[in-house]
Amino acid sequence: MPHLTIQVTANVSIAHEESFLKALNKILWDSGHFGKATDIKARIIPVETFLVGVEDDEQVNGFIYAHLKIMSGRDISIRNQLAEQLVTTIEQTLGAEQSGRASLQVCVEVEEISAVYHKKMLNA
Repeated sequence: MPHLTIQVTANVSIAHEESFLKALNKILWDSGHFGKATDIKARIIPVETFLVGVEDDEQVNGFIYAHLKIMSGRDISIRNQLAEQLVTTIEQTLGAEQSGRASLQVCVEVEEISAVYHKKMLNA
């Protein structure tokens, strides 16, 4: 825990996906709110079919939706801080890569995970 899921529309360019995820994980780790770096899990889910607005010419608009799920116990100011750090990192990392290809909207939601959550480490 935490889990970071990044949904990205097909018209958004991410040149180095692993480096992008590493930058996001590092921001989360550097926040000091998590016990072990290996607890932070991130993934990118490409969104091939999407619609922004109602007209075809609005498809020059792309978006990234980042959903961070964390264990309960962190107050709203910490959740806001994590969201702001993720938005800033996404903007700094990907803003220049778009080079006019798409207008990019970045959304980040930080949510506490359900109290009913179980995990088990399976060793090789």
